[in-house]
Amino acid sequence: MVDAHRTFVIVGGGLAGAKAAETLRAEGFTGRVILIGDERDHPYERPPLSKGYLTGSDERDSVFVHEPAWYAAADIELHLGQPAVQLDRAGKSVRLGDGTRVHYDKLLLATGAEPRRLEVPGTDLAGVHHLRRLAHADRLRGVLSALGQENGHLVIAGAGWIGLEVAAAARTYGAEVTVIEPEPTPLHTVLGPELGSLFADLHREHGVRFHFGARLTEITGTDGMVVSVRTDDGDEHPAHDVLAAIGAAPRTALAEAAGLELSAGPGGGIAVDASLRTSDPDIYATGDAAAVAHPLLGERLRVEHWANALNGGPAAARAMLGKDVSYDRVPYFFSDQYDLGMEYSGYAPPGSYDQVVCRGDVGKREFIAFWLRDNQVLAGLNANVWDVTGPIQDLVRSGVRVDPHALADPGVPLESLGTPKGAGAAGATGAAGGAADPA
Repeated sequence: MVDAHRTFVIVGGGLAGAKAAETLRAEGFTGRVILIGDERDHPYERPPLSKGYLTGSDERDSVFVHEPAWYAAADIELHLGQPAVQLDRAGKSVRLGDGTRVHYDKLLLATGAEPRRLEVPGTDLAGVHHLRRLAHADRLRGVLSALGQENGHLVIAGAGWIGLEVAAAARTYGAEVTVIEPEPTPLHTVLGPELGSLFADLHREHGVRFHFGARLTEITGTDGMVVSVRTDDGDEHPAHDVLAAIGAAPRTALAEAAGLELSAGPGGGIAVDASLRTSDPDIYATGDAAAVAHPLLGERLRVEHWANALNGGPAAARAMLGKDVSYDRVPYFFSDQYDLGMEYSGYAPPGSYDQVVCRGDVGKREFIAFWLRDNQVLAGLNANVWDVTGPIQDLVRSGVRVDPHALADPGVPLESLGTPKGAGAAGATGAAGGAADPA
């Protein structure tokens, strides 16, 4: 029986919001739980949109967090296809696009992020795409299939994770692919040149063309259809379709208009403390939109990946219930491209590390790479090597100095190289909430 005297509202119908609602019920909350999403689809996971669902190996229904009937069974009130357009902190209410006002006692903002737009001539042409929502993936699947059948060309602006995963999917369909990237390697700002070149080689082996050191400046067309793109160095590339994969921006407009504190850092986002509480004690934020004062890393960090939504939603729910939460998860993400599967744990932005150490066979793409500063492991990437996420995260969490030679030696167990402080990665799960990151 739902107790109508307390109402918790979640704005955001993605993985973080759905897992928060699930956790509220699992933790025994008997008040009203209202989940607001601006898409008409039930909450779903985003990784398949550029991986299994896009390639056709996964069915559409596989992307959803819960069966549609689960929400009614759990007494979760859904407002789908309804954007939240105004947050009234004084009145503790959220106004929806249709004028409905929803009262809250506690509010969670899980508003996510939106793709950055190409601000160049020609973006109004048919054949210019973004990939963020299930509807985008539905459309792009048909586009890639048609390009493959007709030997068509897809130009991708951006060699980040989304750009590369779509490139791999497009080549699976048989489409011609050109990737335009202003940096000298793919994933340059994430993996640096040491590992970025490996991904360039991987994609070239599968027929992808790269144009590095250039920006897309114009999309040209005929009769409203894309025919080519131009870059700032004067080159022109044939194109039937264009994908903008130049990153995502946190959706903070609702929070900003309500006067909540935003992060001044380069990633932006809604500023929250380690318990995921905003500058308003009754409002929390998590997922792609939240910039967390990370207790382990010692800086405010916004993470846009699946594991952050998976674990951040439950952590925020527990904090809303008054439980002691310190969200100190080691950042984690994964990617699948052709026959290469990889996982990355940690945080090592450009300029933060002084060496990269590898163990295993890089040439065969079966290895682990570590980013170090003063012999401390900041991050690790395992490529086609499995069941090592736990030890890698323990090394990141521990902060101990390691011998780079031992780190590079496959004969030395990772578990022997550092002892985590406190409870280690597994202990953080209890504090932050949610399931452990997959290995």
